[in-house]
Amino acid sequence: WIITFSILAILFAVFFIYHKFILPYPKTDVPAVREKGTNVMMEFFRTFALFFRKKYIGVILGFLLLFRFGEAQLVKIAPLFMVDATEFGGLGLTTGEFGLLYGTVGLISLTLGGILGGILAARQGLKYWLWWMVIAMNIPNLVWVYLSATLPESYWIIGAGIGLEQFGYGFGFTAYMLYMIYVSEGDHKTSHYAIATGFMALGMMIPGMFSGWLQEVIGYGNFFIWVMLATIPAFVITYFIPLDPEFGKKSEEEEVSDE
Repeated sequence: WIITFSILAILFAVFFIYHKFILPYPKTDVPAVREKGTNVMMEFFRTFALFFRKKYIGVILGFLLLFRFGEAQLVKIAPLFMVDATEFGGLGLTTGEFGLLYGTVGLISLTLGGILGGILAARQGLKYWLWWMVIAMNIPNLVWVYLSATLPESYWIIGAGIGLEQFGYGFGFTAYMLYMIYVSEGDHKTSHYAIATGFMALGMMIPGMFSGWLQEVIGYGNFFIWVMLATIPAFVITYFIPLDPEFGKKSEEEEVSDE
């Protein structure tokens, strides 16, 4: 564990230095507008107030809290399911097997899904791909229903299932990230994005608080079926969110600059 966390610490330091010099400095990255006669604390509370005065704020908050309602519960239990003994309904993987399948295959699939989602959203806009991303985020969770029902011993089957689910998660999460950027537009976009990120964390924390208890009561198989039912609110709230059809599309100026 000491070696593992030491390597991670070094990687984070390297990434920090890399991003310090490589990240772009866009012209829009300027201090937020501050009204005359206001101090830091007044501006702090004003920034919060402006966020909650946004049009359709109720629907926006509902989306931030419910889009990952099923996934928030799944992510807490899936790792336990994979390493739990087969007599307790788990897959019985070792720590090394879990790391390879979930931490390597899953991570690569997650990254590829996110990259594909970003490319497609840049071409046709977030609204065009929104429902496909909602489906990709939630429907592949059926993989866990299958795995808990069959308890396969083949690493190929388990790895393929994890890869599919994580790819869908990465692709679907693109919609969530882009929508947080969309609702944060304005003079205080950085602060409002931070607030949206806080609601994202809250949307993960609250379902995670009872997911362990629920799994112990109903077992792995029924829990993963419940997770599928818990994805329904995401589809419902997505129908109501406001979204500009042009948002997310890459502008002609950006395309020229890339070329």
